[in-house]
Amino acid sequence: MEQLSVNEKKKRKSLWTKAFLITSMSNLLLFFSFQMLIPTIPTHVSQLGGTDVQVGLVMGIFTISSLFTRPFAGRALDLLGRKQVLLVGLAICALTIAGYSYMAAITLILAARFVHGIGWGMSTTSLGTVIADIIPTKRRGEGMGYYGLSNTFAMALAPLTGLWLMQTYGFPRVLLISTLLALLSLFSSLFIPYTKPLPLEKSAQRPKLMDRLWERTAILPSVLLLCTAICYGGIVTFITLFGHEAGISNVGWFFLCNASMVLIIRPITGVLFDRKGPEWVLLPGALFTLSGLLLLSYAHSEMSLAVAALCYGVGFGSLQPALQAWTITRAAPSRRGAANGTFFSANDLGIGLGAMVLGALANFSGSYALMYRYSTALIVVFILIYGWCFWQARRSIQLAQH
Repeated sequence: MEQLSVNEKKKRKSLWTKAFLITSMSNLLLFFSFQMLIPTIPTHVSQLGGTDVQVGLVMGIFTISSLFTRPFAGRALDLLGRKQVLLVGLAICALTIAGYSYMAAITLILAARFVHGIGWGMSTTSLGTVIADIIPTKRRGEGMGYYGLSNTFAMALAPLTGLWLMQTYGFPRVLLISTLLALLSLFSSLFIPYTKPLPLEKSAQRPKLMDRLWERTAILPSVLLLCTAICYGGIVTFITLFGHEAGISNVGWFFLCNASMVLIIRPITGVLFDRKGPEWVLLPGALFTLSGLLLLSYAHSEMSLAVAALCYGVGFGSLQPALQAWTITRAAPSRRGAANGTFFSANDLGIGLGAMVLGALANFSGSYALMYRYSTALIVVFILIYGWCFWQARRSIQLAQH
C-alpha cells in the first residue's frame, strides 16, 4: 500500500502526460482557428459594403458575448463538470464558423459573431480549467507557461496564415480551414481524461448570485491582468496606425519579435514562479512591460520597434501565465471554473477597454506615441497594487510569527 502511494506521487509530479499534451493540442487548434479570423473577418465585412462602425461592431460584439458568458461557464464547470461544457462550447465554435459561409448580410454576421463569442467563452474557460486540473500543484507555473505557448504559436502564425489564404484562395477557404481546425479541437478533446467535479464547499448560508458566478480569490489577479490587458488592447488595435504615424513601414516585426520572446521566456518564468513565488515573476514582468511600452512610444524605425517588442515580450510572456497560475493556486479546487471565468473575463474586458479608452486618449492627445506613453500609468498601478498586497501579506506573516 505504501509502494502504491509512492507511485501515485510520482505520477502526480509528471507534467508531460498524455492529458497535458492532448489538452494543449486542443487549445492550439482552437486558437489557430480563432486567430485566422481576426484579420480576415473585418476585410470580409468591408468587402460586403460594411462601414467602419459596422466592422467595429462585428469585432466588438464577439468580445461582449464572450465576456458575459464566462462567469456562467465557470459556474457550469464547477457544477456539471469539464467535459460537457467544453464539448458544447467547441461545437458552437465549429458550427458558427461554418455558418459564416452562408451569411451575406452584415446583420446575420453580427448575430453569428454573438453566438461564436458564447462558444469561445465556454471553450477557453473550460480548457483553462481542465489544464489546471491536470498540471501538478508544484509545477503549476511551469505548466501554465508551456500551455500558454500554444496560444503564442497561434498568435504568431495564424493571422499571417489567414491573410495568405484569403489573398490566394478567398475568404471561403479561410472559413473551411478554420472550421476544420475547430472540429479537430473538438475531436481531440474527446480523448482528454477528465476529472469529476469536486463537491462544492458547504456554507451555512446560500451564496449570493455574484459569489456563485465570480470567485473572490481571483479578483486580485484579475484586476492586475485587467491593467495589462488594456495596454495590450491598445497595441493590437492601434499598432498599424502608430506605424503610419512613426513612419515604420512593417509593424509586423513587433508581433514576430514579441511572440519569439514569449516562446523563450514562458518556460523560464514558469519554473521561477514555482521555485521562488509569484513576486519573482510579477514585479520584474511588470517592469519589462512598462519599459517595452515606453520604448514603443519612442520607436521610429523597424529596429527600434523590434527592440521594444523584445522587451515587451519578456513582460507579456511572464505576466499572463503567472497571473493565471496564481489565480488557480488561490482558488479552492471546487471553484477553479469560477476562478478561470473571472480571470478570462478580466482579459476580455481589458482588451475591449484598451480599444475604446486608449483610442479616445489617442484622439485627445493627437498622437499614438503619447497614447502608449500614457498607458504606462496602468503598469504603475499594477506595481503599486501588487506591491501593497505583497507588503501586507509579508507583514501578516511577521506578526503571526511574533
